[in-house]
Amino acid sequence: MPDLITSDGSIRHDEWVVVPRPADGESLDVPHQPALIPADLWLAGKEHFEDRDDIGVWLDSHEEPEILAGVANELPVIAVNFPKFSDGRGYSIARILRERLHYRHELRAVGDVLLDQLQFMKRCGFDTYVLRGDKDINKAARCLNFFTQGYQAATDTDVPLFRRRAS
Repeated sequence: MPDLITSDGSIRHDEWVVVPRPADGESLDVPHQPALIPADLWLAGKEHFEDRDDIGVWLDSHEEPEILAGVANELPVIAVNFPKFSDGRGYSIARILRERLHYRHELRAVGDVLLDQLQFMKRCGFDTYVLRGDKDINKAARCLNFFTQGYQAATDTDVPLFRRRAS
């Protein structure tokens, strides 16, 4: 199992397995350990997982987080897949989950997650990050707080810098 980094800069062992979307005609194979399954498949068969508290979901960047409206907080972990570093839709998904759907549990960035994205992901509401395999997790803590102030309002502060300076 790989390690992950948390928004406070600590490194921990990742116990969660990302279960890939099954091919057409195949069934979803969920292991007997903490698992992240495709969100739409969890919604379609949610009753099969009611006795498990170790099931979370993952959203791909083209999926709408609103599919989890009303049920998001039933999940201990929601992961958002970044299929490539230039795909920024995951940032919007995180903000919607935090600000509109009021998701309060672990929000995880997975996929093509790079060091220079971490602080921006943190500002959008992510609190754990699974880095791309070729990235050094020991350098990640410094990247989470590279800038001391953000100009824009985000999930970490709802007041832009010009207003903070004026008060």
